[in-house]
Amino acid sequence: MRNDPEVQQAVDQYQMGFPRLPTAGRSGEMLGRGTGSSIEFQEYREYLPGDDLRHVDWAAYARSDSLMVRLYREEISPRTELILDASRSMATHQGVKSKLALQLTSLFSQLAGKLGGQPQIHFLNSAHPPLKLGINSLDRLAEIPIDGEQSLTELLNEGSLLLKPQSVRIVISDFLFPLDPDQLIKRLSAQASTLWLIQILADWEVKPEAMGGRRLIDVESSEHADLLLAPQVIKTYRERLHRLQEGLLQASRRAHASFITVIAERGLETVCRDDLTGVEILRPV
Repeated sequence: MRNDPEVQQAVDQYQMGFPRLPTAGRSGEMLGRGTGSSIEFQEYREYLPGDDLRHVDWAAYARSDSLMVRLYREEISPRTELILDASRSMATHQGVKSKLALQLTSLFSQLAGKLGGQPQIHFLNSAHPPLKLGINSLDRLAEIPIDGEQSLTELLNEGSLLLKPQSVRIVISDFLFPLDPDQLIKRLSAQASTLWLIQILADWEVKPEAMGGRRLIDVESSEHADLLLAPQVIKTYRERLHRLQEGLLQASRRAHASFITVIAERGLETVCRDDLTGVEILRPV
């Protein structure tokens, strides 16, 4: 996926829309909450034994007879974690969902890497514990099976998904599994500096059409139900999907996170330009 032409075009056109005061991490290009040795002045405080004398403001000492030191905002690179839902539901609809999910994973990894960071990808397929991949694994992303049977909620509950504190967390999923929006967002946002949730749905999942009698099979549990996909059934489904999306959106707002739904068939270029920049997950270069 590293050499995907669509991904490379997006890498050249966008940067990650980090908050103005982002996360802690290694020395790099982003401005952080702490203090360090970058050139941007942050504030004064009284001199303490051991402080670097080069940061003493001698002009202020001459005026006030008090030793004050200048504090500078540290320069850092973001610690980025990508959580990729690689369950079987993500491989449905002729693979349009999984294609966009892998492209976005590659895109965010490369954008974080350009800042000097070492992004980590949690690939949630059937491997247990979940696979942890680095930026050097992008070339083989498309070769890894998307065959997970456990949901993100289940992996969090059993403690299999270990997340690092003070990281930028990007979750890419269809979120079509049993979940409590408040509890899920609370778990994902805990000790995170930034949380972005990108829901990828196929067009049919958003706007299903009446199709008569059908056997619906859960691709992850193999459970099935025979239903008549009549207008009333579709209306009920749309209402439930709307409640799910609204619940995730409201829970995200309370946690100062971002949640957005994108349609896989729209393609990476359109999703980046119209959707992700709209919520400032991406910014044009």
